[in-house]
Amino acid sequence: MSDIRWMLYGATGFTGPLIAEEAVRRGHRPILAGRNAEKLRRMARGSGLKYVAFDLEDVNTIAEHIADVDVVFHAAGPFTYTSDPMIRACLATHTHYLDITGELPVFENTFTYDEAARSNRIALISGCGFDVVPSDCLDAYVARHVTAASLLEIGVAGFGNVSAGTLKSSLEMVANGANTIRQDGKLQDAPFTTKRIPMPGGDVTALSAPWGDVATAYRTTGIRNIRAYMATPGPMATLAKISGPLIRPLLRNAAIRQGVGLLASRFANGPSHEEREQGNVFLWARASNDAGETKQAWMATPEPYRFTAEIAISAVEQVMAQQPIGALTPAQAFGEDFAFSVEGVERVDAL
Repeated sequence: MSDIRWMLYGATGFTGPLIAEEAVRRGHRPILAGRNAEKLRRMARGSGLKYVAFDLEDVNTIAEHIADVDVVFHAAGPFTYTSDPMIRACLATHTHYLDITGELPVFENTFTYDEAARSNRIALISGCGFDVVPSDCLDAYVARHVTAASLLEIGVAGFGNVSAGTLKSSLEMVANGANTIRQDGKLQDAPFTTKRIPMPGGDVTALSAPWGDVATAYRTTGIRNIRAYMATPGPMATLAKISGPLIRPLLRNAAIRQGVGLLASRFANGPSHEEREQGNVFLWARASNDAGETKQAWMATPEPYRFTAEIAISAVEQVMAQQPIGALTPAQAFGEDFAFSVEGVERVDAL
């Protein structure tokens, strides 16, 4: 049994119980935490774990609850609202912080605390789930093979059903910037574009997207120009390109965003157990330089929620074993092979 003292905040959402189940399977006894005491009580009764209920409104209150743990694994989104107070509490209590955000502004905010994290000798690592561990590791791999790489492109294909929490976080991403790229080292909004990217089974149409790598890959690789794409059927990609400029202003309205989020809670149920066990996702990354040299590679992973549950526990174990310090990406903290901690992950250099 693991002797790591850690807390899983957001334990009663969709992803939280998957992480808790994997933790117990691997001999961990995390403290379950979140806002809803009754849900936590029922979950704790079934798992035999301890629990504590508190919200994230006051940093001092958070700090009181996390003072006796070594690691907080934060799984309660949308992280645009929940991440910063938890980070500040972790800094106050010298507690390692890990989360599973995919929200680009959250990554950028986490990196602003690098000096504070180093002063307090803790790690702040956002994106310790499917967002962004496999892509971050793949980015590091291809970048290492190209001298003075100036452009990094990333693509993802094979997504299935998503949870309400994921959809709500996606709404926040769209509201904050429908499509974001990194150009000459700086983030900037850009029109939606499409690209044909090579994937197992043939080329697919992919739509540009504000994937977390636009933030993390810059830190991991130093490459100053980054584009991210998500495989999307051709007609849907065309519709997104046309409607994107119209949707973004609407979603900037908090009331509209909240209404769409409520609908998400009713209809976005996430993948079934069978889908999590059988699904897989493919990633592609290509680094290139001004001389025309390129390196591309592909990675296959288990279904994203299953991958997240498994890699989350590996992140907790590795942050305690290695004791990294600073605001880091997963690949910076744990190396480019960290994704292989999950059984079934494969990387290839050619199709």
